[in-house]
Amino acid sequence: MRDAIPAANQRHARAEAAFIVFFSAVALLVHLLTNGRYGYFRDELYYMACGQHLAFGYVDQPPLSILLLRLSQILFGNSLFAIRLLPALAGAATVALTGAIARELGGGGWAIALGCAASLCALFYLAVGNFFSMNAFEALFWMGCIYLFVRIINGGSPKLWLWFGVLLGFGLENKHSTVFFAAGIFVALLFTPERRHFAGKWIWLGGFIAFAIALPNILWQARHHWPTYELLSNIAHSNKNVALSPAQFMAQQVVFMNPGTLPLWLAGLVWLFGSRGGRRYQALGIIYLVMLAEFIALHGKSYYLGLAYPMLFAAGGVAIEQVFAARLKWLKPGLLVVILVMGALFAPTAVPILPPGKLVAYMQAIHLQLPRTETSHTASLPQVFADQFGWEQMAGSVAHVYHHLRPEDRKRAAIFCQNYGEAGAIDFFGPKLGLPPAISGHQNYFLWGPRDWTGEVVLVLDTDADDEREQFASVEDLGQIVSSPWAMPYEQQAHIYLCRDLKVNPQEFWPRVKKWL
Repeated sequence: MRDAIPAANQRHARAEAAFIVFFSAVALLVHLLTNGRYGYFRDELYYMACGQHLAFGYVDQPPLSILLLRLSQILFGNSLFAIRLLPALAGAATVALTGAIARELGGGGWAIALGCAASLCALFYLAVGNFFSMNAFEALFWMGCIYLFVRIINGGSPKLWLWFGVLLGFGLENKHSTVFFAAGIFVALLFTPERRHFAGKWIWLGGFIAFAIALPNILWQARHHWPTYELLSNIAHSNKNVALSPAQFMAQQVVFMNPGTLPLWLAGLVWLFGSRGGRRYQALGIIYLVMLAEFIALHGKSYYLGLAYPMLFAAGGVAIEQVFAARLKWLKPGLLVVILVMGALFAPTAVPILPPGKLVAYMQAIHLQLPRTETSHTASLPQVFADQFGWEQMAGSVAHVYHHLRPEDRKRAAIFCQNYGEAGAIDFFGPKLGLPPAISGHQNYFLWGPRDWTGEVVLVLDTDADDEREQFASVEDLGQIVSSPWAMPYEQQAHIYLCRDLKVNPQEFWPRVKKWL
């Protein structure tokens, strides 16, 4: 009889591990089968340009994700599959971490299955695991910290704070919004019994490790006069982001996380604050609520909070398994089916499963589209898809014009772009087309300067030439660029202008093109 209990425990452990492996493998497979169906995303083109200028920081991001992308290119190449392999792996790992957190919270097979299914089917995670961005890795660092935090709460060695500091430091080097996550952890420690750790040395050593890892970027920021703060301040005083009320912010959480997961993460919040077993881990609920308050108060984009939900999915799985399904036996399989079915139903809005035309018709049929986060995103496709169209055609249009310039003009000509997507496309597709590197005042392109441009000849991409006519002696409209009907409207409307004889010296002119927004 005594031998039967360990044997049963081993079977349960194997089953739980199997659930984690299964859902993670499905997540990986979904991304690997779909992430090459459209084209390069706007930010990916910019990130690859940043990878050619490796530094300890950039105007709009820390250096870690850029370094990862550059290493990925060196090892695997520049194909869509190659540069999107790491995000796909990170997405699968996030699903696995959700299951691991559920198990650490005391959950069994059903808790793990529900939590992993929710992370797999959340529209936000389907989207960010499908292309290269900082968000795919941010979830991994945040939930890695949460996993270690729960282990510490469960009596794990306080030395785990050292590894916590490593993950937090890399999170800060990956994306600056990890500061808000760190603030949530600090508040949660203060207001729960876990504040006892402040009396020990390990949490302080972990904090020192995090600071040491983040220090190179801090020094870079100071050396360049805090450009990220300037950028964020400019955005805050602009009309760039869609303004949301608290109710709208929360409504978008429901959409981004898949409406089918709503009962799960709400159950997780209730369990963390309202049940005897869950209150031991109420620090997780406090972390979530603190970040929710931060992003609402600072008018952050609604998806910024999306990285926090796997811990609520895990807690919700435990709640459903241990509390809410005690008398409602159908609730566990029923909720799992709802999550999976709704995930499959809404997945085409987040993952490129359908051709663009069919996707538009599909979204109209199901009456769902991912919420807009920026005011300029007015395409018929969701922004995450629209920004994957038109770039190679645009570069081809510029190359056609460039190679029809007089030879003496071609030698002196630069290509000026209004945003980093256009500039990144010129830099990525241009070498095969015989184009020189792009120049721009947008984000880090401004810091890279006008290169060796003399100011005599420049091809400018713009929707009108009002500014150019003030800045140059002559301006000639060479026609509208060729784009894709699925690209962002303002990219389709751009013209190529041949501008000659800048009225001031390029070095004097350059500060005027600065566009940190």
